[in-house]
Amino acid sequence: MKALCDEKPSRSLTAATLSAPACNKAAVAAGNDDLAERIKAFQFRDIRAKSTSEIADLAAASSLLGHTEKELTEKVYRRIGQQVKPTR
Repeated sequence: MKALCDEKPSRSLTAATLSAPACNKAAVAAGNDDLAERIKAFQFRDIRAKSTSEIADLAAASSLLGHTEKELTEKVYRRIGQQVKPTR
């Protein structure tokens, strides 16, 4: 995704980079209107909660976010769904 959205791949991936017109332009040029719409709708703030939820150790996740209290990380940023068994 970085190469698709960033005309200068050596730059950091930031909110400005992701919302750059180059992202949408590249997706439209590739003939993928669905991807172009998803890029427009993307909200950079979602990455913080997603990355935190993927870290198994709550203490490590809290540290990554700079929180001193694990409860804040657990309550606000962790989005882990219940594990269920397949129906078939």
